[in-house]
Amino acid sequence: MKTVKISNFFHDKPLFGLDIGHGSLKVMQLSQAPGSSLKNHKPRVIGYGFTTFDKAAQEDGVVVQPQVIAKAAFDLFKNHLIGDITTRRVAIAIPAYRTFTRSLQLPRLKPNELKEAVELEAEQYISLPLEDLYLDYEVIKQTEDSIDLFVVAVPRKIVDSYLDLAQIIGLETVLIEPTLSSSGRLFTIDSNSDSASFIIDFGSLSSDISIFDKHVVVTGTVQAGGVNFTESIQKKLSVTREEAGLIKTRYGLGASKKQADITQALEPILQQIVKELRRMMRYYEERYGSERPLGQIITLGGGANMPGLSEYLTETLRLAVRHSDPWQYITYKGLQPPALADRPMYSTVAGLSLAQPKEVFIK
Repeated sequence: MKTVKISNFFHDKPLFGLDIGHGSLKVMQLSQAPGSSLKNHKPRVIGYGFTTFDKAAQEDGVVVQPQVIAKAAFDLFKNHLIGDITTRRVAIAIPAYRTFTRSLQLPRLKPNELKEAVELEAEQYISLPLEDLYLDYEVIKQTEDSIDLFVVAVPRKIVDSYLDLAQIIGLETVLIEPTLSSSGRLFTIDSNSDSASFIIDFGSLSSDISIFDKHVVVTGTVQAGGVNFTESIQKKLSVTREEAGLIKTRYGLGASKKQADITQALEPILQQIVKELRRMMRYYEERYGSERPLGQIITLGGGANMPGLSEYLTETLRLAVRHSDPWQYITYKGLQPPALADRPMYSTVAGLSLAQPKEVFIK
C-alpha cells in the first residue's frame, strides 16, 4: 500500500473527469488559464457528455462486464459529446458509499511512523483486511502536539476494475478519488465556501454527506437516493415507475393534491438523512464547533432539485439550504448547456475536472 505521485502532471498535460454512476457515464473536460484563481476566473467547458449502460455491468461497485461499459464509453465519445475531449488522461470518481472514510486525530509523528499509525487505526474500523484495500490520507490540521487526518480506504477489487476499464478504453488514469472529494473541490469555487458547510450529494443509490471546512473533515452516507425516492412514491401512490419519477421531479415535497401522501412516502428516507446529519453535526461540534460553527447546507446531485427538499431540510435542521448548480461555476461559451433538470448530475464530474497537479493517485 502506497501513494504514488504522478509525474508530468502539469497544466500543459490536461485531464478530463469520468463519473461512472449507477448505469450511467458522465464526462467533462475543463480549461483553466495557468495561475488564475478559480473564484475570479470561471473554468471553461471544452467538452461534456452523458450516456447510459446496462446496470448489470457492475456488481457491488465492481465492474464485472467492462466491455459493456467500454462500448457505452466509445459511443459517448463518438456520438454524444457536446464539444470535445482532447486528452486521454482521466480522473475517475468512486461512489462514496463504496469507500471507507474517517477523520483521525493522532499525536505528531514522523512520516514513517504516521503511515504505520494510520494502518493500525484503519484495522480497527474497517472490516476488510488491509491487504484488500488501497489506503491514503490527507493532513487536515497540525499543532505542536497533534495532527488531524482524513483517511480514505477503497477495496482493491473496485479500484482495479476501474483501472482495467480505463485501459480497455485507452485512457491513462491519473487520479481516483471518492465522489465526496470531487464535490468538495467543486465547492471551493463557491463564494460562500469559507463557511463550514454540510455538502449533501443526492445520488441514485445513496445520499453522500460531508462536512467541508477548507477540507472534507467528516463524512457519512445514507444508503438511499433518487431511486429509492421514486420507488417509495410508486408504492405509496400505486403508480408506474415512470409516473412516480415524474411526480418526484414535478411535485416532490412541494404543494400539490398528493403532498401529504408523497411526504408520508418519503418521510422514512428523509428521517434517515436527518439522523445522519445530526450525528455528524454532534461529532463536528465536539471537535471543531466552537471555532468554526456550521453555517449552511449545500445540496448537489440529481436528486437535489426535488421540489420542497430544501425547505424540508431548512425547517428540520434550522440551517440555510442552498442548492448548488455545478454550471454556475463554469462557462460554456459556444456550447449548448444541458437541460436545467440534468445540470445537477454533473457535480461530481465537474469537480473531477478541476483536479490540480498536486493531486495524487491511490495505488
